[in-house]
Amino acid sequence: MKIDFAELSPVQRKVHIELPADEVASEFSRAYQNLGKRVRITVFRAGKAPRSVLQGIYGDEVREQVRSQLVEHSLGEVIKDRGLQIVSRPEIEAAELHENGAFSFSAVFEVKPEIDVKNYLGIDVEKARIAVTDDQVDEALKRLQQSHARLEPVTDRTVAERGDFIAVDFAGSVDGKPFSGGKGENYVIELGAGQALPQFDDALQGAKQGAEQQINVTYPEGYPNRGLAGKTAEFSVVVREIKQKVLPTIDDDFAKDHGECSSLEELKGVIRQRLEAELAQYQQEELKEQILNHLIETHSFEPPASMVERQTRYLLERNGTSAASSPEGKPAPTTEETRKALEARAVRQVQATLLVEKISELEKIDVEDRDVQERVDKLVRTAGERGKTLRDFYSRPEARADLRTQIAFERTLDFLLQRANVKEVDPSLNKVDDENKKS
Repeated sequence: MKIDFAELSPVQRKVHIELPADEVASEFSRAYQNLGKRVRITVFRAGKAPRSVLQGIYGDEVREQVRSQLVEHSLGEVIKDRGLQIVSRPEIEAAELHENGAFSFSAVFEVKPEIDVKNYLGIDVEKARIAVTDDQVDEALKRLQQSHARLEPVTDRTVAERGDFIAVDFAGSVDGKPFSGGKGENYVIELGAGQALPQFDDALQGAKQGAEQQINVTYPEGYPNRGLAGKTAEFSVVVREIKQKVLPTIDDDFAKDHGECSSLEELKGVIRQRLEAELAQYQQEELKEQILNHLIETHSFEPPASMVERQTRYLLERNGTSAASSPEGKPAPTTEETRKALEARAVRQVQATLLVEKISELEKIDVEDRDVQERVDKLVRTAGERGKTLRDFYSRPEARADLRTQIAFERTLDFLLQRANVKEVDPSLNKVDDENKKS
């Protein structure tokens, strides 16, 4: 086997392989022998059909099978011998294959870059001095109160007001023709909450219960549903029911009923502990983010385009570009705009993955099979009804391999954080505001 190897870029390789005629002939002989044992041809006993007959019937199929086998075996041998970490599907260009001649092909593929990771221990990071405030506890208590609110029918008026929850029947049309999604019954809307297009919401404030009214809505040019973008729809609407939110009183009884505490003060203490745990977790993630930023900024290398593309597709699928993810009445970003924004994020994520992976290798941070199984069991326990589906998913070798990589990434970041130089600093006013909002 003759091999020519070329580095097209720091992450792209090209290999040209030429196989001698005797190896090609041997592979053809093996293929026809196996074929003769499998197929049954009239007038010939099992396994006794001449090769010439098999060639006439199955020649093209065997040639393709031999081509694949020769490429896969010889390329796999080169990859193993050179210790290459391939991250893309090889692009193959092959010469014509003859049964009694030599065979050559070229393969172009991407590999993980060679990264010389330095100065990753003792990275300087800053931790803001932030504490959970009484106001934050009160806000969390109010959110708990809101979550246990109940809707009760309005009995002292028949006109809908801002803040009401109304159940409506509606039927819409464009140019006199109904459209998909333009009809509904007992559809609940909270007026003034931005759940509907502003024109629709405004027209319903002041609507009378039981009375039919016509509402015209002009959809913006950038509306996610292209069939409605820039068009005016006419809706026939009837308010069937008007309800208002009634909040429970925050007192000791509330703490007993909804917080499983003996008193309001105990409930506030529990809430504070939860907020402090969330803040601590958030600050840990922020410190790890600083570590990743430092690693990326101090190590310049080209991430493989195939890895970036895969990560971009993953982010696109996870984020989605459906109308449901876009605020009503506001133009949704185009797929091209979304892809461009997510591709930049994907580049950074791939760089971080490769850097941390290299550090994990240098520091011999291993993940055992039992560690993967423990994580699977934990995921299954918290998945509820989806537990069986999740366990089936992680029974696949590639899924377990991905999970192993994820665990190694987490452990390596923990390793780096434990050895980082953490300095506590007073946050700026904006930093405090940001932290408070996220708490």
